[in-house]
Amino acid sequence: MSKLDYDVERGDSIEPGRPVRVHRYSGGARVNHWITAISLVLLALSGLAMFHPSLFFLTGLFGGGQWTRTIHPWIGVVLFFSFLGLFLRFWSANLWQRVDTQWMAQANDVLAGNEEKLPEVGKYNAGQKLVFWSMSILIVVLIASGTIIWQQYFGAYTTIEQQRWALLVHSVAAVVAICVWIVHVYAAIWVRGTISAMTRGTVTGGWAWRHHRKWLRELVTRQKHGPSGTTPAE
Repeated sequence: MSKLDYDVERGDSIEPGRPVRVHRYSGGARVNHWITAISLVLLALSGLAMFHPSLFFLTGLFGGGQWTRTIHPWIGVVLFFSFLGLFLRFWSANLWQRVDTQWMAQANDVLAGNEEKLPEVGKYNAGQKLVFWSMSILIVVLIASGTIIWQQYFGAYTTIEQQRWALLVHSVAAVVAICVWIVHVYAAIWVRGTISAMTRGTVTGGWAWRHHRKWLRELVTRQKHGPSGTTPAE
């Protein structure tokens, strides 16, 4: 795999104009992402409804306690396969690189918004990669532990003690996953222009130059629209 292939995914391209538009996510990738996001929200709500009596009122969103208990694991299956689609699409661009370690070491500049002091990053920065791999691990843990406690289909194959441990692991993993999701959403809102990438599939050339300069350079080189050092217009 070449360095170019590592960071540039199928469908990534530059569309000249005023402003320059950079195609970041295909329609299929966006649909895949939103199915995953909606599934995660529904799982969080239904899971919290069963987590503590004070949150039982959330079962009203799903038609009551019995329906919540029935629907929750099936939404989990949808989440697993939907995220698998995202994983297969994006894993190569999320491989950790030396520049990511440097980016993390300059966390103060990240929080202060001093992006000119940060190393140039590819399609995803270190923070996005941590979210991606954290969710990849957590979703595997959730589907594995969830299968063990899915009484209707798998209760006969496990002991009560195994189910208790699985329930504990499932609960902890779910709480961590919710926290990671909150960080992901906050970062998407904080970095202006990010959400449009997952709604319209494109970002401005200026946005790409500011936040993912290495990726943009690779796109320019691939399409031979100009020298790699050329700064796109806002």
